[in-house]
Amino acid sequence: QEEIHELLLSFAEVGANVVRLKGGDPLVFGRGGEEMDFLQQQGIKVEVIPGITSASGIAAELGIPLTHRGVATSVRFLTGHSRNGGTDPLHVAENAADPDTTLVVYMGLSTLPSLAPKLMKHGLPPDTPAVAVERGTTPQQRMVFAMLKDLVNEVHSADLVSPTLIIIGKVVALSPLWVESSEHDALNNENSSQPSTTVSPV
Repeated sequence: QEEIHELLLSFAEVGANVVRLKGGDPLVFGRGGEEMDFLQQQGIKVEVIPGITSASGIAAELGIPLTHRGVATSVRFLTGHSRNGGTDPLHVAENAADPDTTLVVYMGLSTLPSLAPKLMKHGLPPDTPAVAVERGTTPQQRMVFAMLKDLVNEVHSADLVSPTLIIIGKVVALSPLWVESSEHDALNNENSSQPSTTVSPV
C-alpha cells in the first residue's frame, strides 16, 4: 500500500491528473480512505467519484434485500482480512451473531471455515440462509446457496475462488434464487443418497 501512496504522490507532484481506479465503492474496504488521507496530508487535492459497493450490487443482482421490514433491521459489513494479517474476521463474533442483522463478508473465502462455526457458537441458527458469490455482477459470476451449517462444505465442493462475497441472514431466503436452489437440492436428494451442491451461474 505504501508503494501505491508514493506512486500517486509522484504523479500528482509533477502536475498530472491522476485517476486511481477501484472496483465498487472506493471507501468501503477499498483503502480509499487511507490513500485520500495520505494525499491530503501532502497537500494534494482529492476528489472521490462515488461507486456502488459489491454488497449492494451483488445483493440487488440476486434479488436479496439487505434490509427488510420484519426480517432484517440492519446490515453489517465485515472484512475477511484484518490490517494485522489476522485470519479470523470475527473477533467480534459474539455481537455479530444477530439473527435480525444481515452480515456481508468481503474477501471472506479463506476465513469462512472459522467464521461459520463462530457465528453458530454465538447464537446464529444453523439453518440461517446464506450465499457465497464468486466474481459477483460479472459474466463469470457463480454462487452457492446453503444454510449456514452447510455453507463451508458447499463452497468447498463448488470450488469457488476469490474474489468471493458472502451474505448471511434471513433475507437471503427472499431471493427467488434461494427457492430455485432449494427445489434443485430436493430433487437431487430424491434421486441420490449423496449430498448435492447447487452452483448457479449468472
